[in-house]
Amino acid sequence: MSEMKSAFERAMERAESLGKASEEDLKKWKYAPEGEKLAALHLKDECDLVTELGRYDDDARRYLGESAQGVLVRNISLPRNEVAKKTNRKAMEAIKELKRDKVGVENVYTKLRRVFNHYEQEGEQQRRQAYETVKRDVEAKMQQAIQQQTGLPAQMKIDVESQPQFQQEWRRALVQFESQYLKLIDEFKQELLSIP
Repeated sequence: MSEMKSAFERAMERAESLGKASEEDLKKWKYAPEGEKLAALHLKDECDLVTELGRYDDDARRYLGESAQGVLVRNISLPRNEVAKKTNRKAMEAIKELKRDKVGVENVYTKLRRVFNHYEQEGEQQRRQAYETVKRDVEAKMQQAIQQQTGLPAQMKIDVESQPQFQQEWRRALVQFESQYLKLIDEFKQELLSIP
């Protein structure tokens, strides 16, 4: 019977085998939530991140800044609408303020802006073409299904865009279309995180 250990005892043994947390780990755990919170407030225009970070000593500011950068980078996305564009602008400005290597950051931003511009200009035309193609394909399938069911040529006008099948096909096409942009953006976000 003494060989059996409670779940608590096994958990404690595993925790002891991991060792004590380092001083750096403790500081990260202490300041990370606050840094994330400050970044979120900054993106909502509820505080100025740089000013708020200036209220802490250098050591704390380092950990706060690192965690804030993580939130800011995660909030960079495709410029699908004005809200996304504004969020991108705020996040990118704040990241540049927090980074020491401003030239490296600007080099990544140049690549990001190129992707954003392509998405908004050439991408818009490609999205419209894809939309019309999906619409025609779904309409043809629906007309064919009606003809098979009734045995008569389908002459009725169908509001294809309101049909669940169209919505599903369009979402799938859009995800596929945007994936190429998202892949590039994710690469650039990783590059940003690696800049000191």
